[in-house]
Amino acid sequence: MKRERLQTDVLKWTKYLLIVLLLLLVGQVVLFLRPVWDILATLLGPLCVAFVSAYLLHPIVEWFVRLGLPRALATFMLFLAFILAIAAMLFWGLPALAAQVKEAMDVLPGQLAEVKKSLLNLQRTAENLPNPLDDHVGEWSVKIESFAKAGLDQIEQVIIRMLQSFMTWIVVPFLVFYLLKDYELLKRVAFYLTPRKWRKGLTAYANDVDRTFGSYVRGQLLVAFCVGVLSTVALWILGVPYPIVLGFFVGATDFIPYFGAIIGAIPAVGAALLESTTLGLYTVIALVIIQQIEGNLLSPVIVGRTVHLHPMIIIIALLIGVEAGGIVGLLIAVPVAAILKVTVVHIRQSIKGDIQHD
Repeated sequence: MKRERLQTDVLKWTKYLLIVLLLLLVGQVVLFLRPVWDILATLLGPLCVAFVSAYLLHPIVEWFVRLGLPRALATFMLFLAFILAIAAMLFWGLPALAAQVKEAMDVLPGQLAEVKKSLLNLQRTAENLPNPLDDHVGEWSVKIESFAKAGLDQIEQVIIRMLQSFMTWIVVPFLVFYLLKDYELLKRVAFYLTPRKWRKGLTAYANDVDRTFGSYVRGQLLVAFCVGVLSTVALWILGVPYPIVLGFFVGATDFIPYFGAIIGAIPAVGAALLESTTLGLYTVIALVIIQQIEGNLLSPVIVGRTVHLHPMIIIIALLIGVEAGGIVGLLIAVPVAAILKVTVVHIRQSIKGDIQHD
């Protein structure tokens, strides 16, 4: 009996020792291959953008294929339309955008001085409040300032990284083209590489992810684009400075549930208030009307309830996203939460199926 127990203990400690040695070996291999990881990290961004772009554009190609066009021709027509749209934006939109950015940079110092003056007046007013309120107002202003600074820093870092790896990003359109053209071939390869016993479950999982994630992202992008166009037109009609920049910022933040409308409206309303109080009021009214159109017409028709997440789950996902990734975290929080929900549901169904099978 003692000998068997001794053998069991030796085997157990030998197993633990082997695990530790394996972890140390993996750590050494990771350090040795660090240059390889750096190269892969550089390629990861363009590859992810290429795969996501191909995934989002795939339904359009499928629509052309159902009309009877060959897949290669459908992909070429889509890319031709995309290149023409980009050329039109560069020819007509870029000069206007550059002019607005230049104008903003010229008047920005004076506007910042006005904002600083207003903040100093607000601070003097806050000093007259009772101590608890005074402390909270100071904390809120510091938090808002730090959040805005972090968001601008993130945007700047993304732009700098993209410019530094410009040659790497050039291959993205070609990757997207071949991913769309050879979609059926890639689908068959993935199917045959998957173990036979997992094929049915993974196919169902991929279909559910596509229904939730894909439908939500495609629909929300279209809604955000519509909101951006409506906001740009409304700000231009009202005479708000920099309508293109501010309007499309409103559209970009519309991708964020619940809080996006407020985040997007702050710069537009602020720019309008620097002109006059009346213009600021009209801007608020216009953005509220646009948000009502988005909430009661565009989103229900285009997006619907594709993610099937409780509002509390969405809010928690947004809070986690902003803490983990700032502005970028806010944008991807809901799609990631939708994928996690589908994953948990399929894992639960798989476990239940295994238990019933046993």
